[in-house]
Amino acid sequence: MNDLGPILALWHQLEPAHIDYVLATILHVDGPSYRKVGARMLVSSDGRRAGTISGGCLEDELARRAFWLTQNGPIVEKFSTREDDGERPYGSGCGGTLHILLEQHTTAQPTLEALDFAYTHRLPAGIATIAQGEHIACRAIAIQQAHLSIYPVDLAPDLAQALTWYSSQALHSPQQNKPIVDEPVKISIEHAPARTGLFIFGAGNDAQPLTRIAHELGWFVAVADGRSHLATPERLPQADLVLPLTITDHPAAPLPCDIKPTDAVVVMTHSFDQDARILAALFSNPQLPPPKFVGVLGPKRRTRELLEEATRLLNLPATPAHIDEWLASLHSPVGLDLAAADPAAIALSILAEIEQQQYNASARPLREVR
Repeated sequence: MNDLGPILALWHQLEPAHIDYVLATILHVDGPSYRKVGARMLVSSDGRRAGTISGGCLEDELARRAFWLTQNGPIVEKFSTREDDGERPYGSGCGGTLHILLEQHTTAQPTLEALDFAYTHRLPAGIATIAQGEHIACRAIAIQQAHLSIYPVDLAPDLAQALTWYSSQALHSPQQNKPIVDEPVKISIEHAPARTGLFIFGAGNDAQPLTRIAHELGWFVAVADGRSHLATPERLPQADLVLPLTITDHPAAPLPCDIKPTDAVVVMTHSFDQDARILAALFSNPQLPPPKFVGVLGPKRRTRELLEEATRLLNLPATPAHIDEWLASLHSPVGLDLAAADPAAIALSILAEIEQQQYNASARPLREVR
């Protein structure tokens, strides 16, 4: 869901101005493709567009034909990217065929509203979409058990039940590229992962490229630091949130930000006292699950010393076994081994490890896995 930002930003401009638009969504892929199931593109009647559904070979053609193709309602079109395919050859050479749903305002608006809710609150979503027949583009969207919608409401009960069940299943499944199933019509299933939230504790110069690249990835980025002269929006314009961090004498004091269990945290203030107290605050409440990813900049020896200080602050036993267990739950030193030697390269290595962990990827060269 990280590439939704530009699409939703354009949509928020089009809706109040009553400008027509077409939403394109990949429902199914046969063969290799640059973009996968769930990739979207928004095209407005005044020529603006956001998002991509290919590596650049389909966008112009789709934008040119979008309103004509959807004049009678939603439609699923097949686009081939094989150079030798005579149906619609676009010369990308990827070799796959994309099944793309095209729909105008009537069915796209409630879908974009639901996606906007999930994106804003950094929640995953499960989406089940009818891909053929009279009810094409009708959906059920499940968002953390708190938001479930079916469009339209007059679906046959068995079809509505199937959509609801598939969307609920997709919500909890990390598998993104699921096949279209027959139930009794074709239904496309999509898992839209939560927008990644990155919380950077430390606003030094090395936080600037980390913030900038994470912003380019579409992540929600928050930066906090006890040095108020560094933690300013002017120094970190790509951050969604910049906070001064007050380090109190109470180590269990809550951090001034909403960190979810699916988020990532990087501790890099370069201050031993700040880093130790931040770690103590992150792990002080055993009732709340810690963030999915907690990385600490610096050598493992320093991190061990930070944990010893954190346990002292929390009045916990600082036994070697306890420290080892705590250390094993952290990513320290944070980052993948890219031989990084400057702030931008270090930022790249950190973000690459977070991305690898988020999707449980191998981080091996693609030539070895494909």
